[in-house]
Amino acid sequence: MLVNLNDVLLPAKKNGYGVGLFNTVNLELARGVLKAAEELKSPVIIGTAEVLLPCGPLEDLAGLLVPMAKKASVPVVLHYDHGLTFEKCMEALKLGFTSVMYDCSTDNYEENLRKVHELVRIAHCFGATVEAELGHVGDNEEPAAHKGMNAPEAYYTDPAQAKDFVKNTQADALAIAVGTAHGAYKWKPKLDFDRIKTIADMVEVPLVLHGGSGLSEEDFRRSIACGISKVNIFTDINVAAGKAAVRAIKEGKTCLTDMIPCQVEAAAEAVKAKIRVFGSEYKALTDMSI
Repeated sequence: MLVNLNDVLLPAKKNGYGVGLFNTVNLELARGVLKAAEELKSPVIIGTAEVLLPCGPLEDLAGLLVPMAKKASVPVVLHYDHGLTFEKCMEALKLGFTSVMYDCSTDNYEENLRKVHELVRIAHCFGATVEAELGHVGDNEEPAAHKGMNAPEAYYTDPAQAKDFVKNTQADALAIAVGTAHGAYKWKPKLDFDRIKTIADMVEVPLVLHGGSGLSEEDFRRSIACGISKVNIFTDINVAAGKAAVRAIKEGKTCLTDMIPCQVEAAAEAVKAKIRVFGSEYKALTDMSI
């Protein structure tokens, strides 16, 4: 069942659990994500990010993911993550994505607000939702991310700004910077849980935690308890599928068709583990009409 962010995140926010976004670049990962969600009766968010398009072109993935989402037995949001340009976000909407993240977090506050507000007006006409980012969730490879860990006040989301931003953009979800980073962690992240709770108390829309791969189960549970409703995961399922292929080769399987089932199952198991931690297991049955 193809839905948008509001359909899955508003119940999650109300009832205190999280819904995972699992980015995909091919059929194997997509099958693994949806297999896990259907087996555990969990709503799920699936999609891709602009930085991943070299691995899977947007048009090709849309042709693959839209029909898979529509025929799924659980609510599935098709989300375009970290859209960096207005043009690509529009392309995603036209291709059938039901949600887009327009990431203008490296712009100044006024420009971020202006750009997001413009896209929100358009996306809502498509029946789609928009996620924005305030503050900046860096990358583990970039110096800014490491610097941000030592000087969080320069990179973390300001609660008062968050309230003003949501009010003036009408964004449907807000990604906040509270100590995570994208990619595999090279040091243990220190999340600002008090900041999450403060922002959650000040804004009405669901909050999003980016850079989820590599966090501890306790980090996830505490973040969700403090007000996070959506958690982004890619590295964990990407690595799981890659390791499955390596194991298959070591076992003497040299054909791609011998490796595919292993990759699908590995991705599914990684997603199941996150669904259970996030607390969304069986929520497709209790919180939504499908």
